[in-house]
Amino acid sequence: MHPRFSVRFALAAVLLLAGAVFAAPQLPSSPDGIALAKPDAAAVRIPSSPDAWGGPRTGREPTLSDRVVHYDIAATLDPVKHTVTGRERLTWRNRSNVAVRSVYLHLYMNAFESAGSTYFTERRERDGTFRSGVDIKDAWGHIALHRVAQGGTNVPWTFVHPDNGPATDRTVVRFDLPQAVAPGASTTLDIDFVTQLPRVVARAGYFGTFHLVAQWFPKIGVLELPGERGATTPRWNVHEYHLNSEFYADFGSYDVKLTVPRDYTVGATGEPHGAPIDKDGMRTWRFVQGDVHDFAWTADNQTAKPLVDTWSGPGSPTVTVTVLYPPEFAASAAPALKAAKESLTYFSNTLGPYPYKTLTIVIPPYNAEEAAGMEYPTFFTAEAYRTVEPRTVNQFALAFVTIHEFGHSYFYGLLASNEFEEPLLDEGLNEYWDNRMMRDQGQLAYIATPLLARLGFAPGYPTFDAERTATPRHDPADPPGANAWHRLQDIGPVYTRTAILMRDLEARIGRAPMERAFKEYYRRWKFRHPSTADLRETLAEVTGQRAVIEDAFDRQVYAVSRVDDSIADLTSTELVPLPGAHESQGAVDRRIDAARAAWRKTHPDGTGPYPYRTDVTVRRHGAPVPQTLVVKFADGSTETARWDADERWHRFTWTKPAKAVSAELDPQRLHYLDVNKLDDSRTLDPDASASHRWGLEFAAVVNYLLALIATL
Repeated sequence: MHPRFSVRFALAAVLLLAGAVFAAPQLPSSPDGIALAKPDAAAVRIPSSPDAWGGPRTGREPTLSDRVVHYDIAATLDPVKHTVTGRERLTWRNRSNVAVRSVYLHLYMNAFESAGSTYFTERRERDGTFRSGVDIKDAWGHIALHRVAQGGTNVPWTFVHPDNGPATDRTVVRFDLPQAVAPGASTTLDIDFVTQLPRVVARAGYFGTFHLVAQWFPKIGVLELPGERGATTPRWNVHEYHLNSEFYADFGSYDVKLTVPRDYTVGATGEPHGAPIDKDGMRTWRFVQGDVHDFAWTADNQTAKPLVDTWSGPGSPTVTVTVLYPPEFAASAAPALKAAKESLTYFSNTLGPYPYKTLTIVIPPYNAEEAAGMEYPTFFTAEAYRTVEPRTVNQFALAFVTIHEFGHSYFYGLLASNEFEEPLLDEGLNEYWDNRMMRDQGQLAYIATPLLARLGFAPGYPTFDAERTATPRHDPADPPGANAWHRLQDIGPVYTRTAILMRDLEARIGRAPMERAFKEYYRRWKFRHPSTADLRETLAEVTGQRAVIEDAFDRQVYAVSRVDDSIADLTSTELVPLPGAHESQGAVDRRIDAARAAWRKTHPDGTGPYPYRTDVTVRRHGAPVPQTLVVKFADGSTETARWDADERWHRFTWTKPAKAVSAELDPQRLHYLDVNKLDDSRTLDPDASASHRWGLEFAAVVNYLLALIATL
């Protein structure tokens, strides 16, 4: 999904409701008694069994994934009506040890069927917008089932509501099979359907001649087995299409024939198979791809000549990289290609090889922004800009979104986590790795417009700093491990807070151990649908820092806790003689003056004849994190203390020959989750240099803008 909040450096307004309260009919019981995943399912705490999903893929298997489903689809686009007429043959294998009499499928496009869908109900009752907030008016979309058959026998279907959504939602359907599927056996369903595309909204649809066809075919849910993602008995994992949720599906293979008008350019998941076939003014393309869990495509007759290049890396096949773009955004094509190839190199080197032979990037045309920033296997959409100048927000946004959407090839694609229930495993981990890539390459987040950049004002910031700015730290409401739809502060913190948490763990544990752990996570769980607990266990085992990892997950993944440490007070007092009954104040003062004068003659180092007692009081307003306190003294010496205790405050004391100059918590900046880094340090004497610098910079910007306005 589009990392819009991090590109634009701000989250959407806090939502008023954590989720709509719906009145839905009771879910009809399935003939086989297999339960559904719960409506409030979220991050899993129990690690999956070692043999979950068939065990780790060794590379010696005949296929990259344990293919559970095969889709054979023939689809025809009507670019005037914006419909896709399809015939689908779905072959599904029952991995369980029980007979299956009902199967559940997603009809995602029905999210855009009416204002009564779960998607539009949440959009209406929560914040009223999603992504760019386009109103599709009367250009609704839907998917209509015309025929479903098993072995020539018609299959009845029922719309169900696994998340207790409104009765008018039709995004999940149950097929009650005439013939049960025995354990280990497969069945084939023949489905005739027609998909009406909406005006581009929330990842898919059309605008003018442009069509992004995604979530467009009947797609079977996931039957999870005991030991997989916390399941204790076989269960169907299907959820309604929520405002902020994305997807989860079994790995399989696709053989898809796409028929479009002859003058349309087509891009799709997978590899073109053979030359296209022309007939009656139409052209049929065939795309084939194994070991993926979705299929999306695009068709447009306004596409410019595609930009094509190749990439190769250790352990990967040669990859054909294609950029499809409209003429008005030609400036975006080459930068997108460059960012995609750099991403292929970085992710392959730091996580594991990219196993597919194609990568297609689509830059949507003007007025189709809703289609930008979305990921599918071997296929994603990027941002679109008329100009992409160095050190501008356009350059940064295009690069970051391209890296982000490519990164989904791993966290969404190859690892295939459950984005409904555990979005942090995709959006959050991907956001962390994207920022990591930009940091390692020295790329900054630029905020200047092209005009300001040409005029010389082009500030850039480390991208992790931008992420930190964009995440709620003062009063976080939702654990990153919560599901995608039941969130007070919307989906944004899943990206930003997870990224910052992982960055903080890397800072504490070390870059190399963290990278080794993520390489093992990829090796162990590719093509296997890991859970949050599986991530936790891999990080704990490989880094050897189990206590640190488990504490972080308990406090900041399964729960959410404010981190807010500060220096409350700094004093440094000279321990001079004190007056009393045997020596008056005047006598004491004369003795002190004499001692100081004698000391200065032989000690020009800033110390004195009397020691100083330095007290530093630190406060904790949130969850405990291991802190380092560094105190600097006038003679150039320093003192370092550790503060690991779970306590609300602590006072550190030193008695030294020199007076303290400053005190600082977290000098290595390990804790980006901390609410305010400005209260981490204090000087004994007032130091206005920082405020002067910021004030001068701000004044310069204001004067610059005023001068610019005066000349327009």
